[in-house]
Amino acid sequence: MPILAAFMVPHPPLIVPNVGRGGEAQIQKTTEAYERVAKEIADLKPDTIVISSPHSEMYYDYFHISPGEGAKGSFARFRAPEVKFDEKYDTGLVDEICRLSSEEKLQAGTKGELEKDLDHGTMVPLYFIRKYYKDGKIVRIGLSGLSYEKHYEFGKTVQRAVERLNRRIVYVASGDLSHKLQKYGPYGFTKEGPEYDERIMDVCSRGAFGELFDFDEAFCDKAAECGHRSFVIMAGALDGIDVKATQYSHEDVTGVGYGICSFFPRQ
Repeated sequence: MPILAAFMVPHPPLIVPNVGRGGEAQIQKTTEAYERVAKEIADLKPDTIVISSPHSEMYYDYFHISPGEGAKGSFARFRAPEVKFDEKYDTGLVDEICRLSSEEKLQAGTKGELEKDLDHGTMVPLYFIRKYYKDGKIVRIGLSGLSYEKHYEFGKTVQRAVERLNRRIVYVASGDLSHKLQKYGPYGFTKEGPEYDERIMDVCSRGAFGELFDFDEAFCDKAAECGHRSFVIMAGALDGIDVKATQYSHEDVTGVGYGICSFFPRQ
């Protein structure tokens, strides 16, 4: 069974009311778009939610997949310890991704976990999803310092594992956009910041995934982007699938770009 749908989403802790304490009002459009994503995922009733996060374990030459039966997490480091998660991992899908990666000589697996607790790049999407959908296990994937091409190949491996196990899967590509969009923002401003956001939202709103490879890494570094490789893995997971791409929102009011798009296979 092919992937049911995929979503490009950001992960600002600010968006969680217990963390934002009113500050989340400044990104209301992002909140509304996130609610739409969560409801759509609930309607799909997936067996598993695969989440790639820039804040999970990251190695230069290795894709880390979170091991074990599951993990817990909270927003304690953001002064909201009462917002908690207790997630179960889809160990069968993890094993199949690892097995296929080994066959294909891709450096990926469950070794090298340094931090078991869920990261905010994973928990922010789950905060919205779990409001509407309590079922389904997760698979948590970290990014790497490898090339865009390797990230795409890894996404294709995820797709093959999903199809072999006949799982009902939703893919969530967690990642903020540029961190340098406003002079008043926490990271300041560079001209590459808004250029990156404009380009990535155009590419993703059209589902033109091949253009993800046209982003020079030096340009991305200057823009201080966060989620590009996460989006590339997602694109690989959708390889060969004709998708309907829809942009739900884009905001830059905090100085960091938050973009949300959906990708549904055409019938």
